[in-house]
Amino acid sequence: MRTLLTAAALLALATPALAGTLEEVTTKGIVLNIQGMDIEVDYTPDGKFSAMDGQITGEWRIDGDKLCTKSTVQPEETCTVYPKDKKSGDAFEVQGAEGPVGIKIK
Repeated sequence: MRTLLTAAALLALATPALAGTLEEVTTKGIVLNIQGMDIEVDYTPDGKFSAMDGQITGEWRIDGDKLCTKSTVQPEETCTVYPKDKKSGDAFEVQGAEGPVGIKIK
């Protein structure tokens, strides 16, 4: 359960920046690497996302250079800025509340 909650909290960080990165993330999805565990996150055009084989679902929206999310496990909205100009296949880290989180755009 702790891993699920940690993953859910960090899913809020699964949020990109500027148009190129935001478009890539929300159309192709991402793989989060949290404490050595890979978690696929898929976004749909209607502002929804799912992870961990549907165990976590939520909503996303773009706010300027941030993607903001809230989920069934973390109902309060969190917004995170991602590096700009990233595309499919790119990997990078974002800084989360519990440390760095690895992200790879599918």
